[in-house]
Amino acid sequence: MSDYAHPRRSPPVEMIDMSETQSGGNNATDTSSSIAEEDQPAKVTFETDPFAPFGDVEPETGNILTLRALIVGCLCGALVNASNLYLGLKAGWTTSANIFGSIIGFAVIQPSVSYLSSRGYRSRRFGPQENNIVQTAATAAGGLSNVFVSAIPALYQLGLLTSPSKDFGRLVAITAAGGYFGLLSAAPLRKFFIFQVARELRLIFPSSSATAITIRGMHLAASGALEARQKMRTLAYTFTFALLLRVLSQYAIGMLWDWHIFTWVASMGFMADTAMAMESWGWFIEWTPAFIGSGMLVGLNVAISFVFGSILAWGVIGPYLVSHGLAFGKQTASADGLVSYFSLSAEFADARHPSPRYWLLWPGVACMVAAAFTELFCQWQIFWVAIRGLWRALKALRQNEYTYTVLEEEKESAREESIRLWMWLPGLAVTIVATCLITNLQFGMSVAETLLALILAFLLSLLAIHASGATDTVPLGSLTKVTQVILGGTTQGTTSIENAQRLNLLGGSLTNIGASQACDLMGDFRVGFLLGTSPRLQYAAQMIGTLVAALLAPIMFLIFATAYPCILSTDETEAAGDQRCEYQAPAVASWRAIVIAVTRPESPIPRSSQMFSVAMAVLASVMVLVKNFLWTGTWESMRVYCPNMVIIAMAFTLPATQYGTAMLMGAVIASIWKKKRPDAFEKYAYAVAAGFMAGEGIGGALNAILSGVGLDGARFGTTIGCPAGGC
Repeated sequence: MSDYAHPRRSPPVEMIDMSETQSGGNNATDTSSSIAEEDQPAKVTFETDPFAPFGDVEPETGNILTLRALIVGCLCGALVNASNLYLGLKAGWTTSANIFGSIIGFAVIQPSVSYLSSRGYRSRRFGPQENNIVQTAATAAGGLSNVFVSAIPALYQLGLLTSPSKDFGRLVAITAAGGYFGLLSAAPLRKFFIFQVARELRLIFPSSSATAITIRGMHLAASGALEARQKMRTLAYTFTFALLLRVLSQYAIGMLWDWHIFTWVASMGFMADTAMAMESWGWFIEWTPAFIGSGMLVGLNVAISFVFGSILAWGVIGPYLVSHGLAFGKQTASADGLVSYFSLSAEFADARHPSPRYWLLWPGVACMVAAAFTELFCQWQIFWVAIRGLWRALKALRQNEYTYTVLEEEKESAREESIRLWMWLPGLAVTIVATCLITNLQFGMSVAETLLALILAFLLSLLAIHASGATDTVPLGSLTKVTQVILGGTTQGTTSIENAQRLNLLGGSLTNIGASQACDLMGDFRVGFLLGTSPRLQYAAQMIGTLVAALLAPIMFLIFATAYPCILSTDETEAAGDQRCEYQAPAVASWRAIVIAVTRPESPIPRSSQMFSVAMAVLASVMVLVKNFLWTGTWESMRVYCPNMVIIAMAFTLPATQYGTAMLMGAVIASIWKKKRPDAFEKYAYAVAAGFMAGEGIGGALNAILSGVGLDGARFGTTIGCPAGGC
C-alpha cells in the first residue's frame, strides 16, 4: 500500500500488507504499496531449492519481448496505476500489479493464441517467459503513483507549487528522472541480490516467488487455461461489481455507500447528543470493496492493528483532548450538533490551538520515524554484506577475474544474458545529469542537494530491496522520512523556510520514486530468475513500462486534483460548504508534518503532543527491537501476535475509521474462507481481492471524470441518510 508500506504479497501463497506500504507490490504510497512490516513473511512453497530456478519450465525460442506482451502488460499497469492513486489518496497505500498482470496476461493472450491457431492462422506460442514479460511491464507501468499521494500534494498544500495543470510538464520530468534513476542504479545489483547474498540473507522475495509459481502453474497444468479463465471470470465479476457500486453509489451515497448509523439513531430521538458526538468523530460504516479486498490480503494482524489504532486515536485520546481543553473542534454550519475535529487549516494547525487531528498527527509521525531508524539499525547486516560484496568485486576486477556461482553459470550461459556495464552506466550518468538540470531549472534545487538526495535514494533502496526480499514489505514511507530528516538538517538556517520545504519534499520524492522502482525491478528479476527469462528483456520491459508510468501517474493526479481540489488544500472540507473531502490523504499530512518540523525554527508541536510523541516513539522502537531480536528462531511464530506499530501510527494520521472497519470485515471473511475452503481460497482469493480493489479504483477515477464534466452525485444525487445533508 502506498507510502506507509508497500504491499507485495500475493494471496495464492499467503498474503500482503498495505502503505507506506506497494508491497510487496512494488510500489504506497507514506502511506504507496503492502504494509505488514511486522507480519510474518508470506509462505511460499518450493518443491526443491528456493534459490534455484525451476527445472520444469522449458525455455522459449524466439523473441519474447513481443508487442502483445507489452500492450497487455502496460494496460494492466494503467488500471493498477489509477487504482493506486485512488487508494493512496483514500488511505495512504498502494499495491503491486505483479500477480494481477500475470493472471490477466495469461487469460487474455493464451485464448487469443488458441483461437487464431484453430482458425488456421500462425500465432506464436505464449509461454511462461513471455507471460513474465507481461507481468514485468504491468509492474513497471503500475508504479510511480506513490509520490502523487504523498509529497506532491504536500507541495501544493504548502503553496510551494502553482497548480497541477501549469506544473504538469515538470511533474512528468521529475517523475521520469526519479523512476529511471531507481531503475538504472538497481540494474547492476541483480547479481548481488539474486545470487551472491540471497542465501545468506534469505531473500526469497515472497510475492515475486508467488508470481513465478502462479505463472508456472498456469502454463504447466493441463487445466491451466481453464483455471486461468475461472480466475479471470472471478476477477471480472468482482471488478465490475466494485466499479458499478462506486460509480452508482455517488448518486445515493447515504444508502449505497456510507451507513451513518449514529445519525440514523439521532434522527429517531435516541441519545441524540451521544450519537452525534460519535458521528462527529467519524464513526460510520463504509461498504468499500477496495478496503474489504485489502483486508482479505493483509490478514488479521494488520486489520486488528488498524482498528485498534483508530479506536485509540479517535475513540479515546481525541475525545480526552477535547474534554480537557488540549485540542479544539469547529462547529459545522448545520444545526445538527455536528462538530469537525479534523481540520488542518491555519487556525487549527497551531501549537496553541490545535485540532485533535493536528495534535495526533505528531505521535503518529514520530512513531513511523522511530520505527524507520530502529529498523535501519537492525538491518546493519545488509550494509556490511554490501560493503563486503563490493570489496570482493573490486578485488576480482583488480586481479582480472570474474567469479560465478554454479547457479549463475547454469542459468545465464556464462554471462550471455547478464546485465552488462554498457546497458546501465551511460544511461545512469545521463539520468543523473538530467535530474540535476530538472531540479535546478524547474525547482531551484542546487546540484549538491540533488546529488545528496540521489545518494540517499540509492542507499535506502538497498534497505527497501532487502525488506522486500526478506519480509515482502517495502517501507517506503518510513525510509523517505529518513531522507526528509537528513535533508532538513542540511538546509536548516541556510535558506528561506519556503525554499527549504520545497527542497525537502523534492528530495524525499526522489528517494520515494527511486527506491520504489528499484524494488519493482529486483522483484521482477527474481520472477525471471525462477522462470528462466532473459534479464535483458525484462530490463527492456521495465524501461518501457516506467515511461508509461511517468506519463500516466501525473495525468491521473491531474484528473483527481481537478475534480477534488480539496486534495490540494489543508482544510478537511470542500471548497464549497461543509461537505467533507472524500480524500483524506494521510500520507500527505505526515509528509507535510515532517517538513514543517525540520524546517521551522520554532516548534510547531503542542507541548502535550510532544511528550506523547516521545512515548510513542519509544514504544515503536521497542516493538521493532522485539520483532527483530526476540521473536526469532523458535519464537518467530509470535510475530503474528505482535501489534503492527506502523499501522497503528497510520490510524493516528488518518481520521477515517471506516477503512479499518472495512479491512477487518475482509480479514475475517478471508480467515473463515481459508479455514473452511482452503482450496477455493488459494484459487480465487486474490482474484476477488484484486477485482474489488481495481474496480473501486477505476470507479473512483470515473467519478473524478464525471465530477469534472458536471455529472456527479453532488449535482444529480441525493444525500438521504447523510449527516447534516452531506456525506
